[in-house]
Amino acid sequence: MRKLLFALLLAPLALAVTPQAARASEAGYRLDRAPLEPTNLTSLQSGARTFVNYCLNCHGAQYMRYNRLTDIGLTEAQIRDNLIFTDAKVGDTMKVALPAKDAKAMFGAAPPDLTVIGRSRGADWLYTYLRTFYRDDKSPTGWNNAAFPSVAMPHVLWTMQGERALEVIEDKQHHGPPLYKWTQLTPGTMNEVQYDTMVRDLVNYLVYMGEPTAVKRKNIGIIALFFLGILFIFAYLLKKEYWKDVH
Repeated sequence: MRKLLFALLLAPLALAVTPQAARASEAGYRLDRAPLEPTNLTSLQSGARTFVNYCLNCHGAQYMRYNRLTDIGLTEAQIRDNLIFTDAKVGDTMKVALPAKDAKAMFGAAPPDLTVIGRSRGADWLYTYLRTFYRDDKSPTGWNNAAFPSVAMPHVLWTMQGERALEVIEDKQHHGPPLYKWTQLTPGTMNEVQYDTMVRDLVNYLVYMGEPTAVKRKNIGIIALFFLGILFIFAYLLKKEYWKDVH
């Protein structure tokens, strides 16, 4: 029984970790851990601002409404004045103006909707992906990505990170994993710490957008587990009382 309970407790953890490890091995580049702060409203607001300025031009979030941003401390007036650049209403979903047909012609594939990208890809993958673009003259866009080789998307945040080059060094002698050597070609408007913080905020928002009620759900789950723990004590004492005379 103890082994069964232990296996049931570890099952969700295994399911959560396995896809991350699989994605890391697919590209060959090790994923960095995303330092998320899901309760940091300032970080979420900063991420929302970056999203609408740099991502929403090509990627939509058609299952997310602008007015849900009131959950992260923004008023409808702030959303309307600072985060909506089209004729959309505060209650509308975050749809992109670029038609899918035109996007496919420009990039070779229509940019995916990002509403649940945080849940499908994972925070660590997104955090690593947005920080590992490099210049590649062989790519149609002039960019490539260490975490997502042959990516169709150009580096839309390059003015802030600057241009970088990547050299992959194969360890053929010891058959070990390749080494990745980064070189800064041109500086960006942000230093490394500032850029990583900006990406952290963006990923923080993307994860929030995939499940806006995640923090509340987890808090309710903790309360429910605490209640079940107390109930288990009384249930166990009741079971002992019922069976104390059974030999």
